[in-house]
Order: sequence, then C-alpha cells, then structure tokens
Amino acid sequence: MAGFNGLGMNLGNLSRLSDAVTRSISAENPTGAKGDGGKATEGYGANAARDLGQGWKVAPAVWIQPGETLTMAEIEGPGAIQSIWLAGRTIRRECILRIYWDGQEQPSVECPLGDFFAVGWGVFAQVNSIPVSVNPNNGVNCYWEMPFRESCRITVENRAGDQVPCYYQVNYTLTEVPEDAAYFHAQFRRNNPLPYMEDHTIVDGIKGKGHFIGTAMSWGANNNNWWGEGEVKFFMDGDGEFPTICGTGLEDYFGGAYDWDVDGNYVSYSTPYLGMHQVIRGGKTYRANQRFSMYRWHVMDPIRFAEDLRVTIQALGWRTDPDRRYLPLQDDISSVAYWYQTLPTAPFPELPDRDYLEII
Repeated sequence: MAGFNGLGMNLGNLSRLSDAVTRSISAENPTGAKGDGGKATEGYGANAARDLGQGWKVAPAVWIQPGETLTMAEIEGPGAIQSIWLAGRTIRRECILRIYWDGQEQPSVECPLGDFFAVGWGVFAQVNSIPVSVNPNNGVNCYWEMPFRESCRITVENRAGDQVPCYYQVNYTLTEVPEDAAYFHAQFRRNNPLPYMEDHTIVDGIKGKGHFIGTAMSWGANNNNWWGEGEVKFFMDGDGEFPTICGTGLEDYFGGAYDWDVDGNYVSYSTPYLGMHQVIRGGKTYRANQRFSMYRWHVMDPIRFAEDLRVTIQALGWRTDPDRRYLPLQDDISSVAYWYQTLPTAPFPELPDRDYLEII
C-alpha cells in the first residue's frame, strides 16, 4: 500500500505496522506527554478520590468559567487529530469550539459545540454515522481526520452565565503528513428568521483548493405545512448566477424523499453518511414550530473545487391557494459546513453573539 504512514487507518490497512506515535490529551493528561497521565493531586474529582489519592480519577474534567476560553489541546506537529470525544454541559450553543492550524490567527473551525456534532437544538438525539456519533447522554464523538504540519490548537469558549464542566479526550498521532493532505475546516451560520425570498448561505468565501465533505442543519419551521422544497446549490470555481450542482429538494439532499412522511408522520433515521435524526414536535405533523436536525456527509462523494466554493439552500414551502404555488419561508435555519482545503484560511464572518444564538 504505497504511501502508508500511519496518518489514518482503515480495515484495509489495520494490520500494517507504522512508526507513527499515538498520543492523547484529556483533563488527566492535558499535554499528552508520554507517561504523564493520571498524576493530578487536585482537580474536578479530588474530593471523590480523597480516600484513594493520586492516580484514582482525580481530574476527569475541568471547569470552564463564564467568559473563559479553555485551551483544550496544544500540539506540535507534524501529525493529525484522529478522534475527539466530549461530554458535559459544554454541548450547547453557548460553548464555542475553535481549531487553529499551523500558527494561523484565523481559526479553521469555529462552531457552537452542539452544532459541530449535529445536535444543534440542545436536546439529545442519537447520531449513528461514521464520522460523527452522538450517544446517550450527549457523549459526542467525531472521527474526521485532521492533519497538521506545524501545530494544532483547540479551544472552547464559555459564553454562558455559569461555569460548565468539560470532559474531553483528543486522540492524535505524531507522524509525517503527505504533501497532498489538506486541512479540516468547519463553519457555522444562522438565520433567525431567514429574510423573505433570500437563500440561507451554508458557506461562502472559501478560497483555495479542496473538497466539501458535509453539512449539518438545524431547521425550525415557522409556517404550517411542508417546509423542505428548497434546493441545495454548489457554486464553484467562478460560477456566477447559476451553480454547477443543483439539488432537487432538502429531504432529497439528506437522502430521504416525499417529506419523510410515512402514514402522516415524519420518520427520523440515522445512517453511516446521512440522516434526519431528530424531530422536535410542536404539535401535529405539518404544524408550525417544529424543529428538525439533519446531516449529510460527502465521504463517498466529496465535492471538489480548485479555487473557490459557495453553498446555499432555499427555504420553500407551499401556499394554501388551490393552484399550488411555492411559499418562500422565513424559518430559523442553522448550518455547519465541513470541508478540507489548502491554507491560508479566509476570514470567517463574525460569529453572532450569545443572544442571537440562543434557542428559545
């Protein structure tokens, strides 16, 4: 298997030996240094371990104070993040995840923690996909490979008015990174409500060469009746008014069909690469004020771009008149775009403040 260096494993190369080094950062080993885990004598669990002493789960988590930003991981490369697990009351809109590659001042990942793991509404919903899994009770995991050449820094900002406990584990490898390995990116956006007759922008302003690998969405329907007729569009490499890729409807993009309606009810699902995994019901099917969560991972079908990329989605329902006309919607729409690209990262739009992000 030419080019194998331990950066990523799969069932096809799992038996192959490598000189890559495995390390892990957690509250019990905040630097990831060899032989440095479980040494704490003070910490989140010190009182519970008071009869047992050092080595007995003294620091399984950390507190993040209001307004504080925790540096969760700081790593010198080359290497790659291989998985991230988080738990605690950090899985919410008030806690912001940021990841910086190779000393950039601009984060390549900036996203509320819940939305990053496709659970944007702050209510538990199981996700059974391959890159992201969410398990009872809000144990969130991601397996996106995130290579870096010089350094990686991961932070969590607490915008809430109270301290929050953060349990975390960042598993990574130190190894050579292939020349053609790109950098992981994720960006959050919200419209609440979406302006009338405007599209929701999933991502815009991407500059460089790369490939788009996924979308997670949280959608709050503010009108009665079906709300998902809008098309997802990918404008790439100089596209103007019209896109190169144009879908046929929201539920189609997320792998479903015909309103996800079986016998008059929305039916949720979670599969390896796509899902509509959460329905928070506001009443009867097709009634206003229902909320939905969805994801679509382009693992088997990444969308390649050479210079630039913009992704949008329309918000369309149906008017009540008898001649069947579309209704442009003004819904509460949040999205996370995931992609790989070359550096530098173009500046992101400013993340909205806590009040705008709040789920009410």
